[in-house]
Amino acid sequence: MSKFTFVAAERAHHAVSTLCRVVGVSVSGFYAWLHAIPVRQSRAEAEAELRGHISRIFAAKRRVYGAPRVHAELRREGHRHARRRIEQLMRDMGLQASRGRRRKPETTNSRHDLPIASNRLGRSFVAERPDTVWLADISYIAKDDGFLYLAAIKDLATREIVGWSMADHLKSGLCTDALVMALQRYRPPRGLIHHSDRGVQGGFKRSSQHLAGGGCDEHSKAAFGLVRAKRVAVARPAHGGTA
Repeated sequence: MSKFTFVAAERAHHAVSTLCRVVGVSVSGFYAWLHAIPVRQSRAEAEAELRGHISRIFAAKRRVYGAPRVHAELRREGHRHARRRIEQLMRDMGLQASRGRRRKPETTNSRHDLPIASNRLGRSFVAERPDTVWLADISYIAKDDGFLYLAAIKDLATREIVGWSMADHLKSGLCTDALVMALQRYRPPRGLIHHSDRGVQGGFKRSSQHLAGGGCDEHSKAAFGLVRAKRVAVARPAHGGTA
């Protein structure tokens, strides 16, 4: 029990000045301590609430968030606190982010029985003119809450990115959107080869497509699915349908 606590407990039976003189504290110091009790209680309640928010976020993020990301999440929720305070509280609470390696997403998968267009390019990665061979691929960018996926199409002759698309998923629409952008921007002539690996997208597992005429043929339907093949055909109606 502190001296001030003793004085507060006994002041109903004795004069405050006498108690303070006996325990060796000043009367003004005792009253300053007494008036600060509500402030200390309020601070304790606020800290308990903040600890609860930290525990909730840490658990919701599967124990992989350290103090910087917990602090950022708190700010997004409208709680304004110094990052050093969050770091100190997490140390006091024994919360430490797990350092396990994040599993990389799989963007290529040849283990499937879906239709695959024939490989018309082979190993001949040379093009003398633009808009004769387009190469397509998918990459990903790591974020705090997952991955952002990027589908890009590059002209083999110019090495220019002619179409791209970004999404938070690996569905076939990611690749179709990139191809439609390229077709609408460059309107390539008939005979274009579109080549990529065998991706993990359902309805978009393909190798190379090369169409000589307009519309949708069985190659594009096998590669993209009927609905997406029609989107590709509509993107370049004046030229031969090329996918």
